[in-house]
Amino acid sequence: MLIDTGDVLAIVLAGGEGKRLMPLTADRAKPAVPFGGTYRLIDFALSNLVNAGIRKIVVLTQYKSHSLDRHVSLTWRLPSMLGDFVAPVPAQQRTGPRWFAGSADAIYQSLNLIYDERPKYVAVFGADHIYRIDPRDMLAEHVESGAAATVAAIRVPIEEASQFGVIETDQAGEKIAAFREKPSDAIGLPDAPNQVYASMGNYVFTTEALVDAVKRDATNIGSSHDMGGDIIPAFVSSGSAYVYDFATNYVPGSTDQDRGYWRDVGTIDSYYAASMDVVADNPGFNLYNYRWPILSHQSPRPPAKVVSSHGHTPELQNTILAPGAILAGARVNRSLVSPDVRIGPGAEVDGSVLFNNVVIGAGAVVRNAILDKNVVVPPGATIGVDLEEDSAIYTVSKGGVVVVAKQQPTDSVL
Repeated sequence: MLIDTGDVLAIVLAGGEGKRLMPLTADRAKPAVPFGGTYRLIDFALSNLVNAGIRKIVVLTQYKSHSLDRHVSLTWRLPSMLGDFVAPVPAQQRTGPRWFAGSADAIYQSLNLIYDERPKYVAVFGADHIYRIDPRDMLAEHVESGAAATVAAIRVPIEEASQFGVIETDQAGEKIAAFREKPSDAIGLPDAPNQVYASMGNYVFTTEALVDAVKRDATNIGSSHDMGGDIIPAFVSSGSAYVYDFATNYVPGSTDQDRGYWRDVGTIDSYYAASMDVVADNPGFNLYNYRWPILSHQSPRPPAKVVSSHGHTPELQNTILAPGAILAGARVNRSLVSPDVRIGPGAEVDGSVLFNNVVIGAGAVVRNAILDKNVVVPPGATIGVDLEEDSAIYTVSKGGVVVVAKQQPTDSVL
């Protein structure tokens, strides 16, 4: 079934604090966190929508939103002559002097946007996942089923059910029978008893049904005003919620290796793991799909440069180098090097993510680390070599990833 994407308004929820990603979110909204060398997390959701022809998009922002608002405003300029737009919309306190109380309340406080556009359908997407999806297929299933709400879901092993919001279906595997948050006694799928559906946080609604639901929710003083926690269970109770199996989605240009890839990068360890997926020999997520590109702002920097320096020959493996980066006699392996990074002679970088403008001095060693913008590692310093020592200075995740905050001093020397 062909869907007129002009009948769709997309709402991207980008107002979360991202506490579990601290200190990367100490000075920026979670969807503004850099990823993959030249992208921001929000670019993945926006790219999926725009590539599918859904080009009326509002981005609801709230916490520490300056860099996010600026990125969206400067990067995502669509042709207004055709009525296309990507517009950041901060919390406007339209219903009183208060912030968004949850994702459902964010939509309730922004109903004027829906009234202005008068779409037939509303796609509500999260702003902080790494994945590709063609939303047109999900929209088609939503219309064909007659559902009021459709929830995108990914199949995960049943032993991982306690980590997700889990969707249980009827015997046909289409209508949602229950939506349970992190259950310890999950029920397997009718066609795969060893798997469950985990909610991806992406939804499609028939407009009238969504408007009615968030209005009712706003009057419920016992509600947490959350899309996954309150709105979807209400649709499940009325028998009008259906599941969309992400495994059936086909994205042009996808391969068997990266088809079905989806990562919630809500923690340091999950963010780091997704970053390492990108630089792997056979990347779990392929940035080089030119038929379904991940779009972002590409500034006019010079090309990356790799040179010998002071008798040191550079070595480079499994690494992404962004424009403007210079490696001078350094050894870099399995790492993401963002724009304008400088790595000095004899330095060693392994399994690390370096944000913009990071400087690593001669002979320094950086392992299994994430260095935020403008961090300067002095010559001979070490990060990620002695985790006990690092934990007294930096953030160290449960998985042993060392995170150096934006502009944080680094003075641990060999």
